[in-house]
Amino acid sequence: MCIIPDSEIARLSGGKILIAENYDGASLTPNGYDLRIASIQLGDDSSLPTEEAEIPGGRWFAVSTMERLYMPGDITAQLWIRSSFARKGIIASFGKVDSGFTGVLTLTGYNASGKALKLSKGTRFVQIVFERMCSKSESGYGERSGNYQGQDRLTLEPVRK
Repeated sequence: MCIIPDSEIARLSGGKILIAENYDGASLTPNGYDLRIASIQLGDDSSLPTEEAEIPGGRWFAVSTMERLYMPGDITAQLWIRSSFARKGIIASFGKVDSGFTGVLTLTGYNASGKALKLSKGTRFVQIVFERMCSKSESGYGERSGNYQGQDRLTLEPVRK
């Protein structure tokens, strides 16, 4: 695998591949792209997600991304919490974004600090690092489990089962 650099991320996103919607050149990094928050939900609170929230210490939360991804069959991605959030006590663990995935991402975190943290729409939250696979996958995310394929908002339950 090799990491896809900034120039190729920009070129592919211009063609609606990788960052298919809501691409912002200001979020481009040398070896990735900073995904921005679209909405926030405190834990399993039944209220609707909001565009701004204060996350108390000791609470988990979920965010959705503004960017809609379109992952071709030969590209996968890793997600990394931005160090500015890690330094504020936010803990998060993410999986890989599978080849063939299409949609916005729902990500969860935990405020391990004793201080409340304000989050709002447009805040750069995680870095996505795209990797070209040695060959195209036999079948992509949509053909395999596809539980969250096509999601268009913050989603805690599978889109399809």
